[in-house]
Amino acid sequence: MRRRNLMALAALTPGLAQAQAAIALWTAGPGSAFLPYGEGLARHLARTGITTEVKQSAGSLQNLGAVESDANAIGTAFLGSVWDALEGAPNAGGHRHVAIRALFPMYETAFMVAAPAASGLRTIRDLAGKRVGAGPARGPAEGFFRVAAAVAGIEPVVVSGDPAALAEALLRGEIDALWQGAAVPIPALTMVADRSEAVIFGLTPAELAEARRRLPYMAESTVAPGTYRGQSAPVLTFSAWNFVVGNWAMPEPVAYALTRAALSAEDPRVAIHPSAIGTRAANAPANAILAFHPGAARFYAEQGVTLAAPPG
Repeated sequence: MRRRNLMALAALTPGLAQAQAAIALWTAGPGSAFLPYGEGLARHLARTGITTEVKQSAGSLQNLGAVESDANAIGTAFLGSVWDALEGAPNAGGHRHVAIRALFPMYETAFMVAAPAASGLRTIRDLAGKRVGAGPARGPAEGFFRVAAAVAGIEPVVVSGDPAALAEALLRGEIDALWQGAAVPIPALTMVADRSEAVIFGLTPAELAEARRRLPYMAESTVAPGTYRGQSAPVLTFSAWNFVVGNWAMPEPVAYALTRAALSAEDPRVAIHPSAIGTRAANAPANAILAFHPGAARFYAEQGVTLAAPPG
């Protein structure tokens, strides 16, 4: 009976034989979002017969370096870091990564603003000269806000701090608005909307187009009405996606098996991790900068998903 079960599992997971050796799964360190996602992914893949070994790291750039040099490795990566690696940016060691390929989406981090409804603030342009909380100093959220502000042609006063503390500061009237990015609904903005009369807004179509020109790895994101209390209209903004990547030399059946297994969960929030809400085949086109591995591309073609990035 056990042999029949294994044969059936292998039939359902093409490339299983090639994936018997443990695949290194590079994530990040304790306290990161990548580590629990990777641990959950490893458990989910194990249920399909694919063995992975979770490796802790310093994050995206180290993961990309590990995958670049190992055909039996996969890693979690922020697409902004992927862009730097493809370009050979200084923070990527000045080395152009040519061997990395996209496998499947993890989750998106969307960015938007909360402000008191009575303030009259409704657009990024309205934030000129205003005190705007933007997360930890020199962090990703601040960097993306400065791009949004530059696109809108304004100079706000950036206030740094922990998102939860900044939300409290907004509720007390100590700052004028709060810009944040996270999986939607963003906890800090939910706190503000639940405890006050607030408005949530993002970018105009023109601002979004220019921001994406400056940040090619960003994707367009629309937050549905009702996501936050009192939100009656959709919010247009940009989002930064995270993907699992592999090496171009990984055998095609193995890349296919990994992609198919990872995206097989009926509810990835349960099967993998609560943050894995975006781990679905339909979100693969969010990657428009990194070529997909041919094995992954074959799976998406079977699902009728049209990819935005060039084929691997």
